[in-house]
Amino acid sequence: MKPEGPPITPAGFAALRARYDHLLGKERPEIVEIVSWAAGNGDRSENGDYLYGRKRMREIDRELGYLARRMKKVRVIDPSRQVERGKVFFGATVELADEDDERMVVTLVGDDEQDASQGRIGWSAPLTKALRGAAIGDLRTVRLPSGAKEWEVMTITYPEQD
Repeated sequence: MKPEGPPITPAGFAALRARYDHLLGKERPEIVEIVSWAAGNGDRSENGDYLYGRKRMREIDRELGYLARRMKKVRVIDPSRQVERGKVFFGATVELADEDDERMVVTLVGDDEQDASQGRIGWSAPLTKALRGAAIGDLRTVRLPSGAKEWEVMTITYPEQD
């Protein structure tokens, strides 16, 4: 985990690790078993179990490689350890209000753990870039494909330390 790598929360890193462990310890051995069994059944060119199994094994190996590289590259940052809690930094949960006083709450997380439907916005997203370093009361303009939109920072919170 390099100090200059893309940020990720401890929970996000744990999710990457859990996916890697699941693929390596459960899914891949099951597929290897199916492929071995199917290979023993004779003609492999028309054996669906064998062909599908080999294809699925390649997909798993590709994902395992990606996850291994990603886990080496990312930098785990615990937002609960943020000292300066009056500004927006990685891991902050921010309540925003637009010109019509419509409210939105977002949490700034690593790109690997973003999920807009859950209010988790990736670190390289335009909204996140606009909010970095903002304090309560600051106005920030976000340039979106549909045009520019201005947001006011209403609250900033960080998780409590364990």
